[in-house]
Amino acid sequence: MDAIDRQIISILQDNAETPIQAIADKVSLSTTPCWRRVQKLKELGIIRKQVALCDPTKLNVGVTVFISVRTNQHSQTWLNKFAKHVADIPEVIEFYRMSGDVDYLIRVVVPDIGTYDSVYKRLISIADLHDVSSSFAMEQIKYTTALPVSYSD
Repeated sequence: MDAIDRQIISILQDNAETPIQAIADKVSLSTTPCWRRVQKLKELGIIRKQVALCDPTKLNVGVTVFISVRTNQHSQTWLNKFAKHVADIPEVIEFYRMSGDVDYLIRVVVPDIGTYDSVYKRLISIADLHDVSSSFAMEQIKYTTALPVSYSD
């Protein structure tokens, strides 16, 4: 990747619907070479997909909950089962295996605490968990899906 590829990625991360001609103009290329670069970024898997970002409040899922999970189980079989079932919960929008005191961190969006309680009950029914701790986000101070591109080769 070169500086032009990084510019293209930055433009597309800001607005994936930017017309190829507008991208080409911003990076000082003609349309066809710019289009080829975008296609190459897709083929390489650098651009994984293009999506619509929706307003959670307008979709009635404005409550964000971070769930910390600790377990005494660390086998691959247990992880496979847990990961599959957690991934099947639609309110789960992020799910990480962690280092440190917490084994898993899960981000959930729901309309209210009652709905979260249903998600919680579903979560604890999946597998034997040592500790489940929930934190409700009070305010979203920064949110972006744009990744920094300055570290790429």
